[in-house]
Amino acid sequence: MKIVSLVPSITEALFDLGLTEKEIIGRTKFCIHPQDKVKNVTIIGGTKNINIDKIKALQPDLILANKEENIKEQVEALMAEFKVIVTNVETIEDNYYLLKNLGKILNKEERAQLFNLKIYDILNQSKLENKVKAAYLIWKNPYMTVGSDTFIHKILSEIGFENIFKDKTRYPEITAEDLAEADVIMLSSEPFPFKEKHIEELKMVYPDKKIMIVDGEAFSWYGTHIAKCENYFKDFLAEIHLMQI
Repeated sequence: MKIVSLVPSITEALFDLGLTEKEIIGRTKFCIHPQDKVKNVTIIGGTKNINIDKIKALQPDLILANKEENIKEQVEALMAEFKVIVTNVETIEDNYYLLKNLGKILNKEERAQLFNLKIYDILNQSKLENKVKAAYLIWKNPYMTVGSDTFIHKILSEIGFENIFKDKTRYPEITAEDLAEADVIMLSSEPFPFKEKHIEELKMVYPDKKIMIVDGEAFSWYGTHIAKCENYFKDFLAEIHLMQI
C-alpha cells in the first residue's frame, strides 16, 4: 500500500508501526520524524498548502489527513480522486482509536496495541499529586493559548494541571494580564518558537511565577509520540514538584 501523509505526527506513527519509505511515498515539510527516514520521502508542500499535482503524480492508494491540520477544500479536492481518511484527535481516547484503526488498516494491530499500552502507562505514571493551575501558550503577537476541546488540554489535565482557560474553546487570543491566575506559564516550543527571551518578557509582568519552555511535541503530537516521552514527562513533573515544596 502506497500512502501519502499530510500530518506530521501521523507520518511518525506510520514509521513507528513498521512501515518504510517504500510504503510512505509522500509527506509534508513539517513531517520531521524519524529524521533518517523521512528525508527519503517526497515532500508535497506544507500542511496548509498541499501541492495537489505532486500528490496526483505519486498516485497513492491512501491519503491520511486531519480535520484541524489540513485545509478542508484541499482535502475534498483529493477525495475526488483518491481514498482519503480524515482523522480528528482531541482526546486520549481518540488517539487510542487512531492507532487501533491504523493498526487494522496496515495489518500492524499488535504493534499499535503496544504503543497504546505504553501511552496509557506513561500517562498513568506521570501525575502531579496536587492540581497546579497552568496556562499553555502556543503563539505570540498575539498570545494564544489552548481551550478545553484540544489534545494539549487533555494531556495537561491527564498529568495533573488545571488549565486556567478551560472555559474557552480551540485556540483563543489572550493578553499577558489574563495569565494572572496561573501558577505555571508554559511556553510551547511550537508552533511559535518560544525562547528564553520570551520568558524574560513575561517575568517583567510576573516576576514570581514559574515560566518555562516546554516541548510542544510532547503535548501536541498525537499518534505514537507520547510513547517516547516517558523521561521527558518524568523530568518535567519533577521540576514542577520542586516548585510546590
